[in-house]
Formats: sequence, C-alpha cells, structure tokens
Amino acid sequence: MSLKGVSPPTVPGLLDGPSPIIVDRAKAIALGKALFWDSNLGSDGVACATCHFHAGADRRTRNQVSPAGRGHDAAVSFEPGVDGLARGANYRLRKGDFPFTEMREPLNETALTSYLRQSDDVTGSAGSFGGQFQSVALSGSGIDPCDRSASELFHVRGVGARAVTPRNAPSVINAVFNHRGFWDGRANNVFNGSSSWGMRDQAAGVWVRRADGSVGLERLALVNSALASQAVAPPRDSAEMSCAGRTLADIGRKLLLRKPLETQRVHWNDSVLGSYANSTPGVLRTGLKNTYLTLIRQTFNATYWSYGSRGPFGAPSSSQTDDQPVPYSQVEANFGMFMALALQMYQSALVSDDSPFDRSRRDEQGLPIDLTPAQVRGFQHFRAAHCAMCHIGPAFTSAALATNAELAKTHPSAFGDAGFRVSTTSNVLDRGRNLSGAGFTDIGFAASGVSAPDGDIGLGGEDDFGNPLSFARQFLHYLAGNQAAVLDPPVSLVRACDLSLAVARNIASPAFMFSPADGVRAQTESTVACFNPTAAWLPTVEAAARELARPDTRKMVAQVDGAFKVPGLRNVELTGPYMHDGSMSTLEQVVEFYARGGNYAPGAKPFGLIFPQVELQTSAQARADLIEFLKSLTDDRVRYRRAPFDHPELSVPVGHVGDHVQMRAGGSLGAGLAADLLETIPAVGAEGSGDALKPFVEYLDD
Repeated sequence: MSLKGVSPPTVPGLLDGPSPIIVDRAKAIALGKALFWDSNLGSDGVACATCHFHAGADRRTRNQVSPAGRGHDAAVSFEPGVDGLARGANYRLRKGDFPFTEMREPLNETALTSYLRQSDDVTGSAGSFGGQFQSVALSGSGIDPCDRSASELFHVRGVGARAVTPRNAPSVINAVFNHRGFWDGRANNVFNGSSSWGMRDQAAGVWVRRADGSVGLERLALVNSALASQAVAPPRDSAEMSCAGRTLADIGRKLLLRKPLETQRVHWNDSVLGSYANSTPGVLRTGLKNTYLTLIRQTFNATYWSYGSRGPFGAPSSSQTDDQPVPYSQVEANFGMFMALALQMYQSALVSDDSPFDRSRRDEQGLPIDLTPAQVRGFQHFRAAHCAMCHIGPAFTSAALATNAELAKTHPSAFGDAGFRVSTTSNVLDRGRNLSGAGFTDIGFAASGVSAPDGDIGLGGEDDFGNPLSFARQFLHYLAGNQAAVLDPPVSLVRACDLSLAVARNIASPAFMFSPADGVRAQTESTVACFNPTAAWLPTVEAAARELARPDTRKMVAQVDGAFKVPGLRNVELTGPYMHDGSMSTLEQVVEFYARGGNYAPGAKPFGLIFPQVELQTSAQARADLIEFLKSLTDDRVRYRRAPFDHPELSVPVGHVGDHVQMRAGGSLGAGLAADLLETIPAVGAEGSGDALKPFVEYLDD
C-alpha cells in the first residue's frame, strides 16, 4: 500500500501531556536539521550527514573499505582489489570490485565449490582520524584538540587515514518507521536520555530542575524513539565522528555558544532553516542567526536547561589549559538529550511517500495500475518471490513493526488475504522454520546469507553490559522464568497465538513443539483476533527451564546469529552500495543474489523466504522487470533534493591525497596524517536542484 497519509509512530510525552519535553516542534526540527548537517558536531569535520548526504546514504568511493565486519576480534586484513593489491586504506573502489563475494555462476544455487572469490571486506563510511580527546574550544576552529596519530589498521606506509566504519551506512530517509536502529538493533526503541540502551542502562537519565529549585538525575523512557537512541552513538564513536573519550557534555560545551553551521552556507529558501539563515535572496552566507544555546532554550522545556549553578553534573576529565576544569552546566550535561531528540524530530520529517508507486491508482485487487507494464510485472515477481514477506507494508520493511501492526488492522489486504496471510502484530519476535530447524527470531531482522557465518554476528551480538541484543534470546529466559534476563519490556508481552509457528500446543505435537507430555499452559493474554489460534499455548516454566538446559534442544532455540535489520526499499535505486556490508554495487547484483538463494547458508537463514528462485534464474526479463518495479519506489523529491530533502552546504572528505599504495603526509590535523580530499555538496533550497542524484555504481571507475 502507499505510504501517503501514514504517520510515524507517536512518542507520548515528547510533544504532549502536562509538561512536554519539546515546547516548539518547528524549532526542534530546525535544531535537528542544523545539528545533522553541521560538521562542527564531529571532532574533525565529520557531520551526521557526511555518511548520509546522498538520498540519506553514502555514495563515496575512496577510503570506504573496512577489512572486516563489526565486532570481529580475529586478526583482519584487506582482500585484494581489482589491481591485485590489498584494498587497504584510501583504496578507490572500482566496478570490478563488486560483488565482494562472487560466484562462478551468479544465477545458480550456492555450492561450496562455486565461489570465484570470497571476501569479508566491508564498504563502510570514512569517519574520524580518532586519537585521544583533550578538550574543546568554545569558538574558533571546530576541530577538537586531540592526540592524533596513524592507526594500526587505517594507514598507508605509516601515514594515517580516516577510519572506516565496519558496516554500510543505510539511508536515514523513512528510518523513523523502524522499531530499532542500526543494522543489529542496538539502538533501543526506548530512549533513556543519554545512551543507546533504553532501560538496559541503569545509569542513564537526564538532569531535571524540580519545583523546589533543586536539580536531580531522573530516568527517562520515551517509546518509539529509536532514532534518538541511535543519535547519541556516532558523535562519541572514534571510528565515526569523535576522538576517544569525548562525552556528550563535551560536545555541548563546544557547540552551545557557537552559531549553527557557522562555516557552511545555508540556502535562503531552505525549507526548514531559511528563516534562521544569514543568507538573503541571491546571496548565500554561512550559518544561522542564533546560537545553539538560544535554539535549545526556545525548543525545550525549561526544566531541562534553566538550573543556574554548576557542580552536580560532573566535569571534564582533563583539560589542556586548566588544572581543575570548569564543571558542566545543566544544559551541557543534558546536551545528549537535546541533540538526540532534535535529530529525531528532523529525521521524522524525512518521509518519502511520493514515488510513482505511491501516486498510482489501485484496481479492485489492490494492484497499482498507473505503473509501466514492466513495473507491474516486476511487482508481481516481487510478491511471487516472497520479497514482500520481509519487505512488507508501506515502508517496505518488517522493521516498521508498530506501523505495520496498526495498518494490519485497518488495511488487512496489504498484509495478505484469505489464502495467505503474514503474522503482522505488535509481537517483537516470531517463531519460524530456519535451515537448522525451528527457532525464534526478532521481527524486522533476517539472516539472508550475505556474508560468511563466522563474519559479522549482527543481531547475535551483545550490548555494552554483556546482554543479548536479541529479543528472541530474552524470550527463552522469559519462558524459563528468569525475569532478570528480560531487559526489554515488550518481550514479556508477546502473544503466543500470534507466532507463525507454535511453540506449544495442547495436543501431541512434533519434537520441536511442547506438548502436554512436557507441560503446557494456556497463554494469559487475550486470544481475540489471533493469527494462529491453535498456538495459544506456552510451556510451563518448569518445562521451559528443563528444555533450555538441554544442549540438544529443538524447542528452545533462538536463530539470530548473522541476522540484520531488513532495510526499507524506498529510493533503493539511489542508496547503494547494498546490504549491511555494502558488498554489492547494483540492483542487478542484489537480484542475482536472491535468485540463487544467497551466498552462504547460516543456520538462522529463514526457510521459505530466501531460496533459489527458478523464474528469476531463468528469465532475464523477469529480473529486469523486478528492478523496474524497485525503481518505481524512487521519490523525485529525493532524487532532486526538493523539500523536505533540501539541505545546507557540506564539505565531505572523499579520501586522501595519493592512493592505497602511497599517501602524502602533512595533513592539517597532524604531520603523520594524510591530507584530505574534499568535495563540496552545495546548499540546496526547497525547490531542489536540477542535477539528479545518480545510483552508486555511476560514481565508480571502470
């Protein structure tokens, strides 16, 4: 169905209630847009937009390769590029480098002997030079004083390069619909005010001025705020935007007295920032009129910034100039919350819902009739090949959990019919059949077999406290009565009768289900409108605990290793490179990947969703039609950067002087660091640009 008229999930308490956190929605969006595009947010000139400036994604081609996925502890090395040398730092990607894992027969089902080449390299995003943070400057250069030197991994003959992230940067457009952020879901749906971890982080909170004039740290729990949870991580990450050890309060101290975008030109007709800009019609100037501090005071409830004394909020750990650094103020201490919620407000406005697919009329079966014949055929292939099982709903992703659950009630035909339905509920996890057997999975995530099973573990990883990222793994402990292991409240609200594959039944059942002989109990939740009424049973706590302790259990299994968030497909024509590892450069390669059933066969790979597609394997026309349908999801407002996708000027580092064999030292950030090559992305107003964004592959050399 079309995304037109579909609102993002609401955030109770953010803009409503007796004491809303944000008191001016328009200013919140303006503050968020300024922060998103401001290169001063990073320690060394990297903005959020640096990795999301092209249809919300990153199309840079030089110094974009990381030698392994996230969390890879083993010794890593770069694979050879098309020139036969290790890709290494500052390598310039070519068309011939893709796909990173290549089959001798790209359209045939994967076999262990069919690889032409294999690689665990990742197309990520060039970020920070890193180094140890020292202090901030309240004015002048936006480059943080840091102790920088060449890293052990990202250098060429000892000359330091910018680090590259170990995963591809997905588009931020329509990201507001995702239940969790990041490829592995580590950005929690609940924003706690100061970290990515939701209620898992017991030390998190915000400083609140109370009615009696005192101030204290209080817990915050804003649901449907994964974008805010995600926003606080990159500005502190030493590979993405920061020197190591820099805090969110340090960033606040750096920015509060500065003018937003002080070195970047802002279009006088910017759809959000135009009225705040120093520019006048026909004359582009840098910056906005007010400081960040002024915008924060105008945007947020005074209880979060009006406490006048320093002291309770801690102080910087070190300083270049002071033996006893000045303690933080309340507004500095809460800067992470201000930044995160403003960025969420801005990104919530980046909704792409005006593609040809959205504008098309529907026939009585709901099929779009105003698309081209090839696009209509491609849509039918999209459904027949089970693409819509994961890329479901108007956002084209099962990660839009709350939105899909609500729309399934009002528009059930968008999620199946009497002959074939998909369980689309508020459950945060499901149970289904995978290559290694029945197992629980997190809704919105899938192990598609892009990278080798011993590569990036994705959703199978842990948070900063050693707890599983996966809801499915928590659910096993919930069933076994271990409530202390249930970290995310929605896990305990799962309705058994909405699972695609039952975990228990009150009759004799297969070995992968609990039966009365094991011990079962009826679910306590309502069974109204159940997807699978026969599945309204759970094992008893005792039965689940016994089974969980069995090393060979078939009933209590979570299939999450190597699973990653299902991305939306809108504007996918423009958002390459593709997959979590950025290992494919064209939609043709993506379709070939799914036609053959993937590159690898991890145990968590869903059975019946990713499998060899005979029609796509044998028909070039079918593959071409499918790609034409995917192109019907491109919104021309995104293609031409029209409002709300217009933006300020941005200087983007696009590699370093030299290549992956020899780089010139003596960059502006240190004698042992390489000089940046910079590309200026011009400021664009609400009317957009006449220059269309191009697919990623068109930026690659032959």
